[in-house]
Amino acid sequence: MANPQDATARIPRNPGIDLLRGLSILLVVLHHIGLRLPLKASALAEWLPKRLLAALNWNGYEAVFVFFVLSGFLIAGHSIRRWGALARIDVAAFYRRRAARILPCLVLLVVVLSVLHLVGAADYVITREGQSLGRAILAVAGLHLNWYEGVTGYLPGGWDVLWSLSIEEVFYLGFPLLCLGVRSERLLLGLLAVLALSLPMTRAALEGNEIWQEKAYLPGMAAIATGVIAAMVAARWSARPAWLDRSLVLAGALGLASVLLVEGWWWSWIGNGVMLLLTISVACLAIGLDREGRRALPGTAWLRSFGRLSYEVYLGHMFVVFAVVALWKAAGIAPYWSFLAYVPGVLGSWALGALVARAWSLPWERVLRQRSTTSDSDPGARPAFARD
Repeated sequence: MANPQDATARIPRNPGIDLLRGLSILLVVLHHIGLRLPLKASALAEWLPKRLLAALNWNGYEAVFVFFVLSGFLIAGHSIRRWGALARIDVAAFYRRRAARILPCLVLLVVVLSVLHLVGAADYVITREGQSLGRAILAVAGLHLNWYEGVTGYLPGGWDVLWSLSIEEVFYLGFPLLCLGVRSERLLLGLLAVLALSLPMTRAALEGNEIWQEKAYLPGMAAIATGVIAAMVAARWSARPAWLDRSLVLAGALGLASVLLVEGWWWSWIGNGVMLLLTISVACLAIGLDREGRRALPGTAWLRSFGRLSYEVYLGHMFVVFAVVALWKAAGIAPYWSFLAYVPGVLGSWALGALVARAWSLPWERVLRQRSTTSDSDPGARPAFARD
């Protein structure tokens, strides 16, 4: 019988999943530009529906939850392929793979942000009362920057993006231990379902502190758990008919589009349940695209490239956003033309992510994974299907 891990290394990337990841990261970039140069004040407001402009500018938070679901789906799915079942997961190997993926970019970002703070660079100095550079570094290293912001307020934008990483990595610290401790797939599925379905209740319980409600651990972990469930369903139900995959993709796409475009309408009906609709829609898309997404849609290569560079773009895009906005305002260009600033903002974010991936994160990831090949049974090359 072939080693599950060897089989995993031969699985190609999934263009459909990359497309979803690319969409989520693009929406985050557009959101952070829009906070400073909103499209509703530009010439596009005369030509495009306000609802569409709002969807482009104000879905950054929802986009992070899309990524949470996809992260859970990819990492759980890859673990199942690599070890055959979640109950047989190699905890040490799992942690090494996460560290190899996360640490190179994270360390680089914290060093750069710290230097910019110390030299007094605009947009990078931590000035809020109760905050300090040392405490921000500790919050990043201790995976509680989300809590730190909930207590003290927002950090500068370059630091703020790390709130989601705190949630994601805390989940993955406990995930393999839970898999080994529970053993029973049905029980694991039940526990994850309870967490996934708790999303509306945990958000509602946190009303009163806007920052903490958005960045608390449990809502984000609920989204990741939804992705893990989707991966387990896709693996267990591998013999499902093609028409079902297509139906799941259609239903998921409609659900996701409705949240992104008419979230306010949904909110008036189901309140915090709109986030559960979002995560379930993305889970349906992930399951359906697990096979249907193997065929790349024409004209989407640029967006799929955002998906492949999602981590690097996410961590570094605020450098580009701050630079573009500062140059735009310094030039004194009227808000009417501000939509043009989105072009260098988006392209620059992609270019910086590509540069960091090629020159820094990929080389370091290979080095760190090669050092663990003996216990990981990994041939040393980065898996072709995706970087989890």
